[in-house]
Amino acid sequence: MDFSSDTSAPAHPQILEALDRVNSGTEPSYGADSETLKLKAALAERFETDVEVLPVASGTAANALALSIVCGSMESVICHREAHIERDERGAPEFFTGGGKLHLCGGDHAKLDLDEVKSVCAGIQRGFVHETPPAALSLTNLTESGARYSADETAALAQIARNADLKVHLDGARFANALVSGEETPATMSWQAGVDLMSFGFTKNGALGCELIVLFNDMIERFPQLQARAKRAGHLPPKMRYLSAQALAMLEGDLWLSSARIANTKAQAVAEILTSEAGARLAHPVEGNEVFAHMPDKVFESLLSKGLRAYKWIDGSVRFVCHWNTSQKDVDDLAAACRQLT
Repeated sequence: MDFSSDTSAPAHPQILEALDRVNSGTEPSYGADSETLKLKAALAERFETDVEVLPVASGTAANALALSIVCGSMESVICHREAHIERDERGAPEFFTGGGKLHLCGGDHAKLDLDEVKSVCAGIQRGFVHETPPAALSLTNLTESGARYSADETAALAQIARNADLKVHLDGARFANALVSGEETPATMSWQAGVDLMSFGFTKNGALGCELIVLFNDMIERFPQLQARAKRAGHLPPKMRYLSAQALAMLEGDLWLSSARIANTKAQAVAEILTSEAGARLAHPVEGNEVFAHMPDKVFESLLSKGLRAYKWIDGSVRFVCHWNTSQKDVDDLAAACRQLT
């Protein structure tokens, strides 16, 4: 019963097939290869606009490098206090920006509170020597509590940011899970809602290790700067075709969406089991592939003794994460273990 993380999952077989396919002959280095060129075209088609793209190996690298081209060393990034860039990246955004800081805001289910962001932006004093003025806003979809921003919610936050002359970054480590939970498109959930650049994740959705930094609109002009920063930081892969091949395999046939649907469907089943069989109470809405459930410690300890792998979360709930390869047996075993509790 492994519900520990979507990064615990194996790579999808189609990813391994893609890597084997490109593992012959020679190709130019550092993104000049044919796979990366095809990837750029594929992304332009999915997002319905011109883009620039830089594949990297980790979400932390994607977030930190992306933020480094919109936030200077004496500026800040508005984000939720539970955002991955604050909680889980060991100061990487601050390091890559050369000293920039994070301006933390609140909001239910790790979603930025609109009024709080509006208040922060209204109070910006760029000429005040004691302030570290924001240069960007970063939102996470899905959030770190598994909640989803709709296109309208993203657009409302982005408009506040734009009115304050801030760039908008989207941490999309679980963008596919957010997308398939609604009826919107990649375009309406990103640049059409006001997003300037995003970290587009595939690792949690079936890739071996592949995250993309995608630039939209006028951010495309900053692509040379992004490449230079990636090179200096050691995140410009010389054999980039292997990263791009993974992303292409996820996009072709919409594997990224079908994999996310599997994970989301399994999460809904887990939520139903926990609430109906274990008497758990959901801490956050289940709008993707994560379930956060409050339960007595003795219930959690009993489930652990029966083979459960899941983590206590910072709010006291237990986090259950599903992925493309979560087995029906794991779901059934969880149901049986919960029934034994009663």
